[in-house]
Amino acid sequence: MTGSTAPTRQARLALTPNTSMAGLLDGAWWPYSRDLAAELPALADALRGRFGRVTRIAANPAPWPVAPYKVPVGERLVHVGWFIDQAPDVMILLSYSLGRCDLLVVPPETGPAAAARLMAAASAPGNVHTTDTLMSEEGATGRLLQEAGDRENARETEGGASRRPRPRAVVGARMIPLPWTLRR
Repeated sequence: MTGSTAPTRQARLALTPNTSMAGLLDGAWWPYSRDLAAELPALADALRGRFGRVTRIAANPAPWPVAPYKVPVGERLVHVGWFIDQAPDVMILLSYSLGRCDLLVVPPETGPAAAARLMAAASAPGNVHTTDTLMSEEGATGRLLQEAGDRENARETEGGASRRPRPRAVVGARMIPLPWTLRR
């Protein structure tokens, strides 16, 4: 079989460090698109050093518009099993040498800040959150950040800075910014 053997771009991947604190996930992957045939070679290449050669994957077909049963990765084929009862944000990669790798799949259209938060949470040692929980918590966090930004923009358009003085920094103290509603 011939084809492209080198991935065109590096996989955006965050893996859990090798520790004794096992979690539900081995990390997170943020693909550039929803084209599995284009994205899988870079992911398989990035995982090779830690998990060995990926031979099979299991995924939910809902996030992938085209659901091939075999994907060329270099000079070989990776077999894909599609399971509608599997969470849509999970991909399980199987290897002959080191078993399995469970990854949160961050949707490609996710913004960089949200993707960074999701990848950090999924790759935290001892993570006990499911992908559904991680995605719903990120959705709530994103809404809160958007609302806070909207309130700040409304204040600026209503006359600029607030009439209340901002708290002064104390030299040598650890500063934790207070939410706007708690400032006096």
